[in-house]
Amino acid sequence: MTKKMSPQYHMDLEAKHGAHNYHPLPVVLSKGRGAKVWDVEGKEYYDFLSAYSAVNQGHCHPKIVAAMEEQVNRIALTSRAFHNDQMGEFCKFMTDYFGYDKVLPMNTGAEADETALKLARKWGYEVKGIPENKAKIIVCEENFHGRTLAMVSFSTDPEAYGNYGPFLPGVVKIPYDDLDALEKTLDEIGEETCGFLLEPIQGERGVYVPHDGYLKGAYDLCKKHNVLFIADEVQTGLARTGKLLACDHEGVRPDILTLGKALSGGMLPASAVLADDEIMLTIKPGQHGSTFGGYPVACRVAMAALTVLKEENLAEESERKGKIFRDYLKNLKSENILIVRGKGLLNAAVIKEKENKAGKHIEAWDLCLMMADHGVLAKPTHGDIIRFAPPLVITDEELMDALKKIELAVADYDNA
Repeated sequence: MTKKMSPQYHMDLEAKHGAHNYHPLPVVLSKGRGAKVWDVEGKEYYDFLSAYSAVNQGHCHPKIVAAMEEQVNRIALTSRAFHNDQMGEFCKFMTDYFGYDKVLPMNTGAEADETALKLARKWGYEVKGIPENKAKIIVCEENFHGRTLAMVSFSTDPEAYGNYGPFLPGVVKIPYDDLDALEKTLDEIGEETCGFLLEPIQGERGVYVPHDGYLKGAYDLCKKHNVLFIADEVQTGLARTGKLLACDHEGVRPDILTLGKALSGGMLPASAVLADDEIMLTIKPGQHGSTFGGYPVACRVAMAALTVLKEENLAEESERKGKIFRDYLKNLKSENILIVRGKGLLNAAVIKEKENKAGKHIEAWDLCLMMADHGVLAKPTHGDIIRFAPPLVITDEELMDALKKIELAVADYDNA
């Protein structure tokens, strides 16, 4: 029998032998089911991060686990050097499910976004007719599309891009949620622009929701200038915001759609890019790929994960429960909760920084520690904002229990 080790043992081991590229809450998890997780000492928590929305279907969903186990026991990896009996089924399933001609599977969200950029440039040169090496991509300030060099080239966060230059050329940054800025930029460089990449809701920024009509207005401007509208729905997609895709709230069908995270229900890395033939078929054999992209286990797991979303009506559940969550937090009337915002079960609260009675500065991180003490796990973003994103399978009873625990933590913060 393995000797039970303390949380501190595991944290010290990781600190000594692992890279210091994350700053986790001081909890060590060892088990998860549904909306709950347990640490190595058996303490129970509600998971209100969902691995950054990768676990929309809940931890260890039995139907997804069963699909994974069955496939792993048959064949796990073939590479794309050969066909496998899951890839074609997956491609048909995905294109039927989302309504596109073609899908290109990858592994991570950042890889999906990289793929979308390559597609946009290929299309720009080979279909739109942009002169060689002149193609431009428009992105939004305060974005988060991943951690690769291309993605940090898009960033306006010094923590993300600092000392990683030189950066990818051909990138134009404009303010988010600003149609005038997009129109002005397209009027100036539209002929050389192949794509406009954005998140329908900026999650890492602190669940910043654009004004109604922004997505549709941006889409229409892209159509006017023959520019591809590229939606990064890695975090906002797959029922998280109360619709299958966040773009669905405004009836927008992206020219290129990127998915990841919950595409596998949190079981393994899986991502995908969807587009129609005019765009997707610009990439020919040998011009892009991945050893693990579209491997049998990921294909099987993704189909199971997407089936769960529809069978359990998780988009509708997210919409309904999100309203309950936001109303409850707004009614707390704490002077230290400045703003509550979000869609579906992707929400955030802006927290007032303050001095506690001992004269110590406290902020969102400290409130997260207090919530953990009460049995709810969430994480700050941008210092003063807490993102709240529980698994969509959380029951009404669990949601209310978690909200009461959050209320206790907020009272602790108020009285600190």
